[in-house]
Amino acid sequence: MQEHETYGVVVLGSGAAGLTAALAAAVEGARVAVFEKAELLGGTTALSGGTIWVPGNQPARAAGIKDSRADGLAYLASLSNGMIIPELAEALVDGGPELVDFVEQQTELRFQLVEGYPDYHPERPGGRPDGGRSIEVGLFSFLGFEEWEDRIAGDTRRLLIREMPLGGGTGALAPEVLAERERNRAEGLGRALVGGLLQACLRRGVHVATRSRGLRLITEGGTVTGIEIGTPEGVRSVRAGAVVLATGGFEYDPDLVRDFLRGPLTRAIGAPTNTGDGLRMAMRVGAQLGNMREAWWAPVVSLPGHRRDGARNGLLTARERALPGSIMVNGHGRRFANEAANYNAFGGAYHQLDASRFEYPNLPSFMIFDQSTVDRFGVFGGAPGGAVPDWLVRADTLDELAGRLGLPAAEVAATVQRFNEHARAGTDPDFGRGDNAYDRFPGGRVLDPDSVHSTLGPVETAPFYGVEVGSSALGTKGGPRTDQEGRVLDVDGDVIRGLYAAGNVMASPSGMVYGGAGATLAVAGVWGMHAGRAAARDPAAGSRPPVLSERFGS
Repeated sequence: MQEHETYGVVVLGSGAAGLTAALAAAVEGARVAVFEKAELLGGTTALSGGTIWVPGNQPARAAGIKDSRADGLAYLASLSNGMIIPELAEALVDGGPELVDFVEQQTELRFQLVEGYPDYHPERPGGRPDGGRSIEVGLFSFLGFEEWEDRIAGDTRRLLIREMPLGGGTGALAPEVLAERERNRAEGLGRALVGGLLQACLRRGVHVATRSRGLRLITEGGTVTGIEIGTPEGVRSVRAGAVVLATGGFEYDPDLVRDFLRGPLTRAIGAPTNTGDGLRMAMRVGAQLGNMREAWWAPVVSLPGHRRDGARNGLLTARERALPGSIMVNGHGRRFANEAANYNAFGGAYHQLDASRFEYPNLPSFMIFDQSTVDRFGVFGGAPGGAVPDWLVRADTLDELAGRLGLPAAEVAATVQRFNEHARAGTDPDFGRGDNAYDRFPGGRVLDPDSVHSTLGPVETAPFYGVEVGSSALGTKGGPRTDQEGRVLDVDGDVIRGLYAAGNVMASPSGMVYGGAGATLAVAGVWGMHAGRAAARDPAAGSRPPVLSERFGS
């Protein structure tokens, strides 16, 4: 094993948590290195919509939206089921606006409001049915930064969330607008967030290396003093004043999934490098674990082919299942949940166990919708009335569709008949679909957002379409426990000196809660910011106090 140079702070992982941590440490004056396991940078963040959930955020205040710290905390507490540690919830809510300031001061990124996007549980105390907590970064230009453009995971998307159907837009740009964005190499969503953070890190002198996997923490007298890095050339030993784990979750490791998660996982959809590396490293040095059964659950459709990062193609079903003319059924042909619920809550329906049959009755599941949904809204990226993807199953009758999907036709017919009768009347006595603003949001951007008919509509217009939907997760959210500054705690609750964690590798401060669009990246960013600062200020990191111009990014 060969020993290489020494850094004040070493960060493992290059998603939002890792890059924010690296930038924060560099601003504090530390000599910083980022080691990324994959060939491409950005992790799951680069695949995401790039939205961040922040109660009391600055764009909302500028728009005259009233929110408060108390409301944000009350909202999280109302959903916690006793799994949220209050002081960590406070750190999350308090850190959100601070993160916005930090990113805007230190990068070229600027946040804007995703107007009208409701919280995922807006009916709960402190919830916001009219939106105001989900924000996104604007377009980021890769001009002058082209050498890194193709080194970031994900596909080029020249759209913002608010321009996409889920965020209230059409998903289509005027030709002249698209042409201008192409000339400027301007992108939105997760790749924009990664690009802006990466650019700022490089300008601060952060060393960034790919194909560099963290293997094992080096300790001396109980203090973390470095990391073994696996590279194509072999294993290298890197000394560090502090190490920040930002390696993502463990959803791609079947053994860890089996041993820790509370329910079945058909497949993962995030970065395929999320195999629990950081978790194992933390466990070896005695870290206390928390929230291990939880993930950011999501129903997902599997598609043919593979992504640039090597993972199978898949599509999050967040919008189509909430539109009028669409329902979800299990393998018995029966509805089993409120189809319009947010994807994390809906994912929990897959974990219900039939105690008599000892099976998960809602897997497999299937989405069924009719031509009226296609005509009025468009599906899976298509324009209203446009073509549907060829991977969907199509049939002229519901009976024929049920047969092609392998479902009992009589049960499907009875389920649809009952649903249609109630949908026409504007009610769902079985699962309460349409009772809150989030249910009505996807269809309400075209129809009346206050009407239940923005989500309730009969499935009756031929042809009919169907597709199997699996249980997935955007990432796991259990791992080493940290304090508010991202310092990893041992099994006795004491700080493991020199070790920090941020993002999906850590025990999430949100417990089982998914508060609203962007909650994942909020945790990653806030804990990345705090962990990076604290790591740089660690006595062993050897950082110097930032000068005034560095502190404010001027």
